[in-house]
Order: sequence, then C-alpha cells, then structure tokens
Amino acid sequence: MGSGRIEVTRDGGVAHVELARPDKFNAMDRDMFEAVGETFRSLGSDSAVRAILLSGRGRHFTAGLDLQYAASQFPPSDDPGRAAESRLRHIVWLQDAFSAVEAARPPVIAAVHGGCIGAGVDLASACDIRICAEDAFFQVAEVDVAITADLGTLQRLTHLIPEGVVRELAYTGRRMDAAEALRLGLANRVEADRESAVAAGLELARTIAAKSPLAVAGAKMSLNYSRGRTVEEGLRHVAMWNAGALVSGDLTAAIQARLAKTQPEFGDLAD
Repeated sequence: MGSGRIEVTRDGGVAHVELARPDKFNAMDRDMFEAVGETFRSLGSDSAVRAILLSGRGRHFTAGLDLQYAASQFPPSDDPGRAAESRLRHIVWLQDAFSAVEAARPPVIAAVHGGCIGAGVDLASACDIRICAEDAFFQVAEVDVAITADLGTLQRLTHLIPEGVVRELAYTGRRMDAAEALRLGLANRVEADRESAVAAGLELARTIAAKSPLAVAGAKMSLNYSRGRTVEEGLRHVAMWNAGALVSGDLTAAIQARLAKTQPEFGDLAD
C-alpha cells in the first residue's frame, strides 16, 4: 500500500505507516492530508490489523503544514460569507484526516524523530503512544505564522500534559525537546535515534498485536469515550462493553493458555 506521500508495510497484525515526503521534511500538503486520512480509515477498519506504527522518513518526523499549500487555500473572494463557509469545510476536512488516527480501531504508536512541528503535533497528539528519538522536539509553531492551531493540538494535548505547558507552547511557539516530553508524559520513552525509536515502536506494536484484539479495541474505545466525561459515565460505558464482549472466545482462550502456561492465539476481529 502506498500513495506517494504515505508508504505502508505489513507484518502479520502490525502495519507500519511512514510519512514519505523526505525531500520536503514530510511537510503536509493536500495530498499528504488526504493520504493520512484514507490510510488510517482503511487500516483502522481492517480486521487483520492489530497495531499501527507511524513514523517519518528523512530528517524530521514532519515539518508540519506545507506553507505553499496553505497560502493557496485562501484566494480573494467577492463574498466573505461564502469564502468563510468554504474555509470552514476545508478545515473540518483537514481535522478529519487526523481524527481518523484517533478513531482507528487498533492502537497507533508514533515514533518521533527530529522535528514534530505544527500539524505534526496535531498528528502525534491523535496517536495512542509516542516513542521519541533523542533528537526529537515538539513545536506548536502555528503562532509564528499567525494561525491558531486548529487540527487537534489544543483539544488533545491538554489531556496528555499540563494545560499550563500547552498554553505556553501555543502562545510562544517554543520547542519542547524529547527530555521534557518524557518528563511531562508526552513521550512514553526516549531512544537513541530514529532507527532505535522505530525498532522500539515495532516491538511494542508486536506486543500489542499478540493480545486479544477485542480487549485492546475495548480499552481504546473506553479510554477515548471517557476523556472529558465523568467517572460514572465512563464506568457505565465500559460496563456495557464488557456485558457484550465477555462472551467472546478470547476470554476462554486466554484463561486456558494461562492455566497451561502457553501463549494464547486470538482470531481477527470481524469486518
């Protein structure tokens, strides 16, 4: 699977998605946004995919929004109202590309190296887990081009690190390095370089892929649902999930394997 902007490789239940525009530091133009959305909607609904690794080729994870592409999106108009409605639809389309990452049924692990700038932070924030190389840095850079970040950073990053830090990043555009990201919990771990981060991401993806895909999908669904809701709402939601899911054969397979001290095998989810 590939699009010229995204390259996908598969190994069993693990899919590796690479941003593949290294000559432009993986800057995101229309084709890149379209490829991200289509790729994660496809993999996210693929019953055989159990974990996804997202990485970038070249020097940086991504330099963020392609500014030439951005400048072409707002041509002069004789009708400000219609122009505003068109901009609104376009921004929602861009948002939906990254929301597809969050909505994907399997967990998504980001292996971040070099710059994770602007829209890159939006994208990384939509992932479940982030593994960084030592040279990685995060920068909410929209303020430096007079844009309010609008693709998920302001909505998702506050659930990952303290809101005061998010506000500082959004207001100043300063860089957060990998050590700070690890200290604050944005990064799950830091590896020496890109290759080590990708290797660690693939190892983690394989570990997740070996678990019951139904249990993992339920955990992701419950975590996403519970964010921003009361504890009671989250408890009721997961109770409804388990009321239906606990009749799965995965539970029997897991218990039998535990008693026999063997590794369980689980079937794919339904389409």
